[in-house]
Amino acid sequence: MVDQVKVTLAKDVVQIMERLAPPKLAEAWDNSGWQVGEPGAQVRKVLLALDVTREVVEEAEERGAQLIICHHPLLLKGLKSVRLDDPAGSLIFRLILSGISVYAAHTTLDSADGGVNDVLARELGLTQTEVLQPVQYQQLLKLVVFVPVSHAGEVREALGRAGAGYIGNYSHCTYNLMGTGTFCPQDGTNPFIGVTGRLEQVAEVRIETIIRKEETEQVLQDMLAAHPYEEVAYDLYPLLNKGVPRGLGRIGRLPQAVTLAELAGKVQRVLQGNCLRFGGNQNELVQWVAVCGGSGGDLWSLAKQKGADVLVTGDVRYHAARDMLAAGISFVDAGHFTTERVALPVLREQLAMELEQAGLTVDIALALCETEPWVGL
Repeated sequence: MVDQVKVTLAKDVVQIMERLAPPKLAEAWDNSGWQVGEPGAQVRKVLLALDVTREVVEEAEERGAQLIICHHPLLLKGLKSVRLDDPAGSLIFRLILSGISVYAAHTTLDSADGGVNDVLARELGLTQTEVLQPVQYQQLLKLVVFVPVSHAGEVREALGRAGAGYIGNYSHCTYNLMGTGTFCPQDGTNPFIGVTGRLEQVAEVRIETIIRKEETEQVLQDMLAAHPYEEVAYDLYPLLNKGVPRGLGRIGRLPQAVTLAELAGKVQRVLQGNCLRFGGNQNELVQWVAVCGGSGGDLWSLAKQKGADVLVTGDVRYHAARDMLAAGISFVDAGHFTTERVALPVLREQLAMELEQAGLTVDIALALCETEPWVGL
Protein backbone atom coordinates (compact mmCIF):
# COMPACT_ATOMS: atom_id res chain seq x y z
CA MET A 1 0.00 0.00 0.00
CA VAL A 2 1.41 3.41 -1.00
CA ASP A 3 1.35 6.09 1.71
CA GLN A 4 -0.64 9.12 0.63
CA VAL A 5 1.06 12.47 1.10
CA LYS A 6 -1.23 15.00 2.77
CA VAL A 7 -2.01 17.86 0.42
CA THR A 8 -1.43 21.29 1.95
CA LEU A 9 -3.77 24.09 0.97
CA ALA A 10 -3.13 27.82 1.15
CA LYS A 11 -5.80 28.17 3.83
CA ASP A 12 -3.99 25.54 5.95
CA VAL A 13 -0.83 27.63 5.91
CA VAL A 14 -2.77 30.82 6.66
CA GLN A 15 -4.55 29.14 9.57
CA ILE A 16 -1.15 28.42 11.14
CA MET A 17 0.03 31.95 10.30
CA GLU A 18 -2.97 33.42 12.06
CA ARG A 19 -2.06 31.54 15.23
CA LEU A 20 1.27 33.35 15.18
CA ALA A 21 -0.25 36.71 14.19
CA PRO A 22 -3.95 36.72 15.20
CA PRO A 23 -6.20 38.84 12.94
CA LYS A 24 -7.81 40.49 15.98
CA LEU A 25 -4.52 42.33 16.59
CA ALA A 26 -4.90 44.35 13.38
CA GLU A 27 -5.21 48.12 13.70
CA ALA A 28 -8.55 49.56 12.50
CA TRP A 29 -6.94 51.25 9.47
CA ASP A 30 -4.99 48.16 8.43
CA ASN A 31 -5.80 45.62 5.71
CA SER A 32 -4.03 42.52 6.97
CA GLY A 33 -5.36 39.22 5.60
CA TRP A 34 -6.01 37.71 2.20
CA GLN A 35 -5.05 40.01 -0.65
CA VAL A 36 -5.13 37.85 -3.79
CA GLY A 37 -5.73 34.23 -4.68
CA GLU A 38 -7.54 31.02 -3.87
CA PRO A 39 -7.50 29.78 -0.25
CA GLY A 40 -8.25 26.27 -1.49
CA ALA A 41 -5.25 26.10 -3.84
CA GLN A 42 -2.51 23.55 -3.17
CA VAL A 43 0.72 24.97 -1.75
CA ARG A 44 4.16 23.36 -1.83
CA LYS A 45 6.31 26.45 -1.30
CA VAL A 46 5.73 29.75 0.52
CA LEU A 47 7.81 32.88 -0.01
CA LEU A 48 8.15 35.35 2.87
CA ALA A 49 8.69 39.01 1.98
CA LEU A 50 8.18 42.49 3.35
CA ASP A 51 6.59 43.84 0.17
CA VAL A 52 4.89 42.42 -2.90
CA THR A 53 6.93 44.07 -5.65
CA ARG A 54 7.54 43.07 -9.26
CA GLU A 55 10.90 41.62 -8.19
CA VAL A 56 9.32 39.56 -5.39
CA VAL A 57 6.67 38.17 -7.74
CA GLU A 58 9.38 37.26 -10.27
CA GLU A 59 11.29 35.46 -7.54
CA ALA A 60 8.15 33.62 -6.46
CA GLU A 61 7.62 32.45 -10.05
CA GLU A 62 11.24 31.37 -10.46
CA ARG A 63 11.33 29.48 -7.16
CA GLY A 64 7.96 27.82 -7.68
CA ALA A 65 6.09 29.43 -4.80
CA GLN A 66 2.30 29.22 -4.75
CA LEU A 67 1.83 31.59 -1.80
CA ILE A 68 3.49 34.85 -0.75
CA ILE A 69 3.14 35.85 2.89
CA CYS A 70 4.08 39.51 3.07
CA HIS A 71 4.22 42.10 5.83
CA HIS A 72 2.98 45.15 3.96
CA PRO A 73 -0.45 44.64 2.35
CA LEU A 74 -0.58 44.85 -1.40
CA LEU A 75 -4.06 46.39 -1.10
CA LEU A 76 -3.60 48.84 1.76
CA LYS A 77 -4.57 52.15 0.16
CA GLY A 78 -7.51 50.76 -1.77
CA LEU A 79 -7.89 50.20 -5.50
CA LYS A 80 -10.69 51.72 -7.54
CA SER A 81 -9.77 49.74 -10.64
CA VAL A 82 -7.54 46.86 -11.76
CA ARG A 83 -5.88 47.70 -15.08
CA LEU A 84 -2.99 46.18 -16.97
CA ASP A 85 -1.54 49.62 -17.68
CA ASP A 86 -1.36 50.41 -13.94
CA PRO A 87 1.60 49.07 -11.86
CA ALA A 88 -0.59 47.71 -9.04
CA GLY A 89 -3.21 46.34 -11.41
CA SER A 90 -0.66 44.62 -13.65
CA LEU A 91 0.91 43.00 -10.58
CA ILE A 92 -2.46 41.59 -9.52
CA PHE A 93 -3.02 40.25 -13.05
CA ARG A 94 0.41 38.62 -12.97
CA LEU A 95 -0.20 36.99 -9.58
CA ILE A 96 -3.52 35.55 -10.72
CA LEU A 97 -2.14 34.26 -14.03
CA SER A 98 0.82 32.70 -12.21
CA GLY A 99 -1.42 31.03 -9.65
CA ILE A 100 0.25 32.81 -6.72
CA SER A 101 -1.83 33.80 -3.70
CA VAL A 102 -0.93 36.63 -1.33
CA TYR A 103 -1.61 36.94 2.39
CA ALA A 104 -0.50 39.95 4.45
CA ALA A 105 0.37 39.94 8.17
CA HIS A 106 0.94 43.62 8.85
CA THR A 107 0.05 45.19 12.20
CA THR A 108 -0.98 41.71 13.33
CA LEU A 109 2.68 40.65 13.15
CA ASP A 110 3.82 43.96 14.66
CA SER A 111 1.76 43.37 17.81
CA ALA A 112 2.00 39.58 18.06
CA ASP A 113 4.01 37.73 20.68
CA GLY A 114 7.31 36.87 19.02
CA GLY A 115 6.53 39.24 16.15
CA VAL A 116 8.38 42.20 14.66
CA ASN A 117 8.83 44.21 17.85
CA ASP A 118 9.75 41.28 20.09
CA VAL A 119 12.40 40.20 17.58
CA LEU A 120 13.76 43.73 17.25
CA ALA A 121 14.01 44.14 21.02
CA ARG A 122 15.69 40.77 21.42
CA GLU A 123 18.20 41.38 18.62
CA LEU A 124 19.24 44.64 20.30
CA GLY A 125 19.77 42.82 23.59
CA LEU A 126 16.93 44.39 25.58
CA THR A 127 15.73 42.77 28.81
CA GLN A 128 12.73 43.40 31.06
CA THR A 129 10.74 44.20 27.94
CA GLU A 130 7.09 45.16 27.91
CA VAL A 131 4.59 46.35 25.31
CA LEU A 132 4.89 50.05 24.55
CA GLN A 133 1.35 50.68 23.27
CA PRO A 134 -1.13 47.93 24.20
CA VAL A 135 -3.72 47.11 21.53
CA GLN A 136 -5.56 44.47 23.51
CA TYR A 137 -5.20 42.23 26.52
CA GLN A 138 -5.47 38.47 26.58
CA GLN A 139 -8.90 37.35 27.77
CA LEU A 140 -8.78 35.23 30.91
CA LEU A 141 -11.13 32.56 32.22
CA LYS A 142 -11.32 30.83 35.58
CA LEU A 143 -11.52 27.05 35.30
CA VAL A 144 -12.96 25.08 38.23
CA VAL A 145 -12.87 21.28 38.18
CA PHE A 146 -13.84 18.67 40.79
CA VAL A 147 -11.45 15.73 41.13
CA PRO A 148 -11.25 12.73 43.48
CA VAL A 149 -8.41 13.16 45.97
CA SER A 150 -6.49 10.23 44.48
CA HIS A 151 -6.11 12.00 41.10
CA ALA A 152 -5.87 15.67 42.12
CA GLY A 153 -2.10 15.83 41.65
CA GLU A 154 -2.29 14.23 38.21
CA VAL A 155 -4.96 16.66 37.03
CA ARG A 156 -3.09 19.67 38.45
CA GLU A 157 0.05 18.60 36.58
CA ALA A 158 -1.89 18.15 33.33
CA LEU A 159 -3.38 21.61 33.69
CA GLY A 160 0.05 23.15 34.27
CA ARG A 161 1.58 21.38 31.26
CA ALA A 162 -1.27 22.67 29.07
CA GLY A 163 -0.52 26.28 30.06
CA ALA A 164 -3.12 26.83 32.78
CA GLY A 165 -2.28 28.65 35.98
CA TYR A 166 0.01 31.41 34.70
CA ILE A 167 0.01 34.54 36.85
CA GLY A 168 2.82 36.85 35.78
CA ASN A 169 6.05 34.83 35.88
CA TYR A 170 4.51 32.09 38.03
CA SER A 171 3.18 28.87 36.48
CA HIS A 172 1.03 25.99 37.80
CA CYS A 173 -0.97 28.37 40.04
CA THR A 174 -4.06 26.70 41.52
CA TYR A 175 -6.29 27.02 44.58
CA ASN A 176 -7.61 23.82 46.16
CA LEU A 177 -10.53 23.16 48.50
CA MET A 178 -11.62 19.86 50.00
CA GLY A 179 -15.27 18.91 49.79
CA THR A 180 -17.74 16.12 49.21
CA GLY A 181 -19.12 15.24 45.81
CA THR A 182 -22.39 13.33 45.42
CA PHE A 183 -23.72 11.47 42.39
CA CYS A 184 -25.88 8.52 41.47
CA PRO A 185 -24.77 6.52 38.39
CA GLN A 186 -27.67 5.70 36.06
CA ASP A 187 -28.21 2.74 33.73
CA GLY A 188 -25.61 2.50 30.97
CA THR A 189 -22.85 4.24 32.95
CA ASN A 190 -19.44 2.86 33.86
CA PRO A 191 -18.53 4.82 37.00
CA PHE A 192 -14.94 5.11 38.20
CA ILE A 193 -16.29 5.16 41.76
CA GLY A 194 -19.60 3.66 42.94
CA VAL A 195 -22.21 1.36 41.50
CA THR A 196 -25.23 1.90 39.29
CA GLY A 197 -28.36 3.06 41.05
CA ARG A 198 -26.76 3.94 44.40
CA LEU A 199 -26.09 7.46 45.67
CA GLU A 200 -22.38 7.93 46.31
CA GLN A 201 -20.45 10.43 48.43
CA VAL A 202 -16.79 10.98 47.49
CA ALA A 203 -14.03 13.15 48.95
CA GLU A 204 -13.08 15.51 46.12
CA VAL A 205 -10.78 18.47 45.56
CA ARG A 206 -12.13 21.64 43.95
CA ILE A 207 -9.24 22.90 41.80
CA GLU A 208 -9.39 26.51 40.59
CA THR A 209 -6.99 27.98 38.06
CA ILE A 210 -6.73 30.70 35.42
CA ILE A 211 -6.48 29.98 31.69
CA ARG A 212 -6.07 32.11 28.58
CA LYS A 213 -9.24 32.02 26.51
CA GLU A 214 -7.48 31.09 23.28
CA GLU A 215 -5.99 28.02 24.99
CA THR A 216 -9.31 26.73 26.36
CA GLU A 217 -9.65 23.82 23.94
CA GLN A 218 -6.16 22.45 24.63
CA VAL A 219 -6.43 22.90 28.40
CA LEU A 220 -9.79 21.12 28.55
CA GLN A 221 -8.53 18.32 26.33
CA ASP A 222 -5.54 17.64 28.58
CA MET A 223 -7.59 18.00 31.76
CA LEU A 224 -10.20 15.50 30.59
CA ALA A 225 -7.49 13.04 29.53
CA ALA A 226 -6.01 13.11 33.05
CA HIS A 227 -9.33 13.00 34.89
CA PRO A 228 -10.57 9.54 35.92
CA TYR A 229 -14.30 10.25 35.79
CA GLU A 230 -16.54 9.20 32.91
CA GLU A 231 -18.40 12.51 33.21
CA VAL A 232 -16.26 15.42 34.45
CA ALA A 233 -17.84 18.31 36.35
CA TYR A 234 -16.15 21.61 35.58
CA ASP A 235 -17.05 25.30 35.25
CA LEU A 236 -15.65 28.16 33.16
CA TYR A 237 -16.09 31.75 34.38
CA PRO A 238 -15.23 34.88 32.35
CA LEU A 239 -12.97 37.31 34.21
CA LEU A 240 -12.57 41.07 34.06
CA ASN A 241 -8.91 40.74 35.03
CA LYS A 242 -6.56 41.94 32.29
CA GLY A 243 -4.27 39.32 30.81
CA VAL A 244 -0.92 39.85 29.09
CA PRO A 245 -1.00 42.93 26.81
CA ARG A 246 -0.29 42.74 23.10
CA GLY A 247 0.44 45.77 21.04
CA LEU A 248 2.84 48.02 19.17
CA GLY A 249 6.43 48.69 20.14
CA ARG A 250 8.45 47.45 23.09
CA ILE A 251 10.43 49.11 25.84
CA GLY A 252 13.28 47.40 27.63
CA ARG A 253 16.62 47.78 29.35
CA LEU A 254 20.13 47.30 28.05
CA PRO A 255 22.34 45.19 30.35
CA GLN A 256 24.51 48.26 30.86
CA ALA A 257 24.34 51.90 29.85
CA VAL A 258 26.09 52.90 26.61
CA THR A 259 26.49 56.17 24.81
CA LEU A 260 23.94 57.09 22.17
CA ALA A 261 26.67 56.80 19.53
CA GLU A 262 27.54 53.29 20.75
CA LEU A 263 23.89 52.25 20.61
CA ALA A 264 23.57 53.63 17.09
CA GLY A 265 26.63 51.61 16.10
CA LYS A 266 25.13 48.46 17.56
CA VAL A 267 21.86 49.03 15.74
CA GLN A 268 23.81 49.43 12.51
CA ARG A 269 25.76 46.20 13.07
CA VAL A 270 22.67 44.21 13.98
CA LEU A 271 20.31 45.47 11.27
CA GLN A 272 22.87 46.02 8.49
CA GLY A 273 21.05 48.99 6.98
CA ASN A 274 22.55 51.71 4.82
CA CYS A 275 20.60 54.79 5.89
CA LEU A 276 20.85 54.99 9.70
CA ARG A 277 20.72 58.41 11.33
CA PHE A 278 20.29 59.43 14.94
CA GLY A 279 19.52 62.50 16.99
CA GLY A 280 20.58 63.57 20.47
CA ASN A 281 23.79 64.02 22.42
CA GLN A 282 25.98 61.24 21.03
CA ASN A 283 27.98 61.07 24.28
CA GLU A 284 24.94 60.82 26.55
CA LEU A 285 24.47 57.47 28.32
CA VAL A 286 21.30 55.57 27.47
CA GLN A 287 19.94 52.35 28.98
CA TRP A 288 16.15 52.26 28.66
CA VAL A 289 15.33 51.78 24.98
CA ALA A 290 11.98 51.85 23.20
CA VAL A 291 11.71 50.15 19.82
CA CYS A 292 9.06 50.08 17.11
CA GLY A 293 9.63 48.33 13.81
CA GLY A 294 8.67 50.30 10.71
CA SER A 295 7.29 53.78 11.19
CA GLY A 296 7.06 54.39 14.94
CA GLY A 297 8.12 57.99 15.37
CA ASP A 298 4.68 58.97 16.64
CA LEU A 299 5.16 56.76 19.70
CA TRP A 300 7.96 58.93 21.06
CA SER A 301 5.82 60.69 23.71
CA LEU A 302 4.60 57.35 25.07
CA ALA A 303 8.18 56.09 25.08
CA LYS A 304 9.26 59.18 27.00
CA GLN A 305 6.37 58.76 29.45
CA LYS A 306 7.43 55.16 30.15
CA GLY A 307 11.00 56.19 30.87
CA ALA A 308 12.81 55.53 27.61
CA ASP A 309 16.08 57.37 27.01
CA VAL A 310 15.96 56.68 23.29
CA LEU A 311 13.54 55.44 20.61
CA VAL A 312 14.79 53.08 17.87
CA THR A 313 12.47 53.01 14.87
CA GLY A 314 12.24 54.11 11.23
CA ASP A 315 10.72 56.92 9.19
CA VAL A 316 11.26 59.64 11.80
CA ARG A 317 9.75 62.84 10.41
CA TYR A 318 11.48 66.21 10.70
CA HIS A 319 9.01 67.77 13.15
CA ALA A 320 8.84 64.59 15.25
CA ALA A 321 12.64 64.69 15.49
CA ARG A 322 12.53 68.30 16.64
CA ASP A 323 9.86 67.47 19.21
CA MET A 324 11.85 64.54 20.58
CA LEU A 325 15.01 66.56 21.01
CA ALA A 326 13.08 69.37 22.69
CA ALA A 327 11.51 66.85 25.10
CA GLY A 328 14.87 65.31 25.96
CA ILE A 329 14.49 61.92 24.31
CA SER A 330 17.02 60.75 21.70
CA PHE A 331 16.22 58.67 18.63
CA VAL A 332 17.87 56.24 16.24
CA ASP A 333 16.21 56.09 12.83
CA ALA A 334 17.46 52.83 11.33
CA GLY A 335 14.98 52.79 8.47
CA HIS A 336 11.60 51.19 7.90
CA PHE A 337 12.98 48.24 5.93
CA THR A 338 15.70 47.07 8.32
CA THR A 339 13.67 47.40 11.53
CA GLU A 340 11.03 45.04 10.08
CA ARG A 341 13.07 42.74 7.84
CA VAL A 342 14.89 41.44 10.95
CA ALA A 343 11.74 39.53 11.91
CA LEU A 344 11.38 37.47 8.74
CA PRO A 345 14.05 34.81 9.47
CA VAL A 346 12.45 34.24 12.88
CA LEU A 347 8.99 34.03 11.30
CA ARG A 348 10.35 31.44 8.86
CA GLU A 349 11.52 29.25 11.75
CA GLN A 350 8.27 29.66 13.69
CA LEU A 351 6.06 28.94 10.69
CA ALA A 352 8.12 25.94 9.58
CA MET A 353 8.00 24.44 13.08
CA GLU A 354 4.23 24.95 13.44
CA LEU A 355 3.57 23.47 9.99
CA GLU A 356 5.72 20.44 10.77
CA GLN A 357 3.91 19.87 14.06
CA ALA A 358 0.61 20.04 12.18
CA GLY A 359 1.85 17.39 9.74
CA LEU A 360 1.92 19.78 6.79
CA THR A 361 4.76 19.54 4.29
CA VAL A 362 5.58 23.00 2.96
CA ASP A 363 8.88 24.66 2.03
CA ILE A 364 9.21 28.12 3.60
CA ALA A 365 11.67 30.44 1.86
CA LEU A 366 12.81 34.04 2.38
CA ALA A 367 12.74 36.43 -0.57
CA LEU A 368 16.34 37.15 -1.54
CA CYS A 369 15.71 40.06 -3.88
CA GLU A 370 14.51 42.60 -1.33
CA THR A 371 16.71 45.54 -0.46
CA GLU A 372 16.38 49.02 1.02
CA PRO A 373 14.60 51.42 -1.34
CA TRP A 374 17.18 54.05 -0.30
CA VAL A 375 20.80 54.20 -1.41
CA GLY A 376 23.30 55.69 1.02
CA LEU A 377 26.47 57.51 -0.01
